[in-house]
Amino acid sequence: MRCLTKLTLLLPGLVLLFCMDGLAQGPKYHIGTPATPDDQKTLDIFIGPHGEGLPPGSGTVKQGQIIFMTRCAMCHGPNAEGGPKGAIQDPYQDGPRLVGGIGTLTDKKPVRTIGSYWSSAPAIWEFIKRAMPQNDSGSLKPEQVYAVLDFLLYKNGIVKEDMVLDAKTLPTVQMPNHDGFVPANPVYPEPGMPKDRSNYRGQ
Repeated sequence: MRCLTKLTLLLPGLVLLFCMDGLAQGPKYHIGTPATPDDQKTLDIFIGPHGEGLPPGSGTVKQGQIIFMTRCAMCHGPNAEGGPKGAIQDPYQDGPRLVGGIGTLTDKKPVRTIGSYWSSAPAIWEFIKRAMPQNDSGSLKPEQVYAVLDFLLYKNGIVKEDMVLDAKTLPTVQMPNHDGFVPANPVYPEPGMPKDRSNYRGQ
């Protein structure tokens, strides 16, 4: 009787297991396209938190404003204040806001933007290069990414209007929330950070 009870309990799990195996071997749904070698090369990047791996190129705030208006404003708004609902192919979600919110991370309703949340300017560069614009990710050239990021940092009051971003100047940009993250490996903290993990201020 006990064996029968155990078998009854195990039966649904076995059926589910066989169904999953069948789905894994089921028909292809022809969604998407295979990544070409050029696609892989475009996305095969890694930029370290101190600028390791940043490519040659440079950009200014004025150049970035022009690129932003033509490639980014449709989703993020003309002043990076956020786009309307449906701007990112989601009828219920606003286009992400990219400016403002500095000092609000401890509020009940924090405003997470490039200026308020991100801790590393090189990490923002990598994200823009890899994922933006959403409908043509990876298409921006390095100098365009430098320019767009320069514009966004300026709009957040982090850099001056005459700042020229490149592989040397970008890692020197101090983000407002630079100290707000716990390192991935607290045993080996970033240069200048305390070794005692309890001293880190996580958000």
